[in-house]
Amino acid sequence: MATQVPTSSEPGFSTLLRGIANDIGDLVKQQIQFARAEVKEDLRKSKEAMVFLALGAGSTFFGVLFFGLTLVHLLHWLTAPPGADPSGLPLWGCHAIVSGLFFITGVCLYVAGRRMFESFNPLPVQTVQTAKENVEWITNSK
Repeated sequence: MATQVPTSSEPGFSTLLRGIANDIGDLVKQQIQFARAEVKEDLRKSKEAMVFLALGAGSTFFGVLFFGLTLVHLLHWLTAPPGADPSGLPLWGCHAIVSGLFFITGVCLYVAGRRMFESFNPLPVQTVQTAKENVEWITNSK
């Protein structure tokens, strides 16, 4: 004859502890997934801002380069004898216009990139806040 142990409708202590441990494990896994998603989004935003900064720096470089050429041609124009350049717009003026456009474009792109970086925090702030709330809830539930 087999002896049957009466079962209770209430779970045992070890079952409760196992359930709590599983819930905490699930919570930690969800926090890690949330942190990954948040960091991934921040990296995407950083990449976009870096593109603007790189384009701004490149455009500004060309603006400075052309400005140097402008100064060379201005010096040449200032030292040329009167009436030596028959064109309506001197060569240095053409260089100045092009360099100014590059320079202004570069500064605008650089400022846009800086603003993009300043518009977000690259740290997973929401994940940290949620984790703090979870730890507080776990410690206060005892």
